[in-house]
Amino acid sequence: MVMKKIMMILCIGLLGATINAQKAKIEFKSEVVDYGEIAKGSNGVRQFEFTNTGDAPLIISRVYSSCGCTIPKKPEGPIAPGKSGVIEVKYDTKRVGPIRKTISVYSNASEETLALKIKGTILDSKSVLEKKN
Repeated sequence: MVMKKIMMILCIGLLGATINAQKAKIEFKSEVVDYGEIAKGSNGVRQFEFTNTGDAPLIISRVYSSCGCTIPKKPEGPIAPGKSGVIEVKYDTKRVGPIRKTISVYSNASEETLALKIKGTILDSKSVLEKKN
């Protein structure tokens, strides 16, 4: 009888702790970066700005690109609640044509995996000259 009461109290305590668990929450200023039309060889570095709007430190464990032409860089340390950070993305602008890539962000946030997008068009030198004229 005493053992049943102890087990019941432990279960209720565990359930209460789970319900009140703190969670990080990541909110991006924008989940899409549009390069627009840029010249071949232009600066391909862009940033996704975000804020931890949760009540626990945000830890971004991994950022992964859908191809080798896009190199994402995550913040090194945890982001405290209310603080902001950036995920930097570098696209290889030596490849002429449209850009449509996805960057997956893995973290301890309430939404554990998020997809960020980059888009735009890399123009060759002839196309850039035609646009100017």
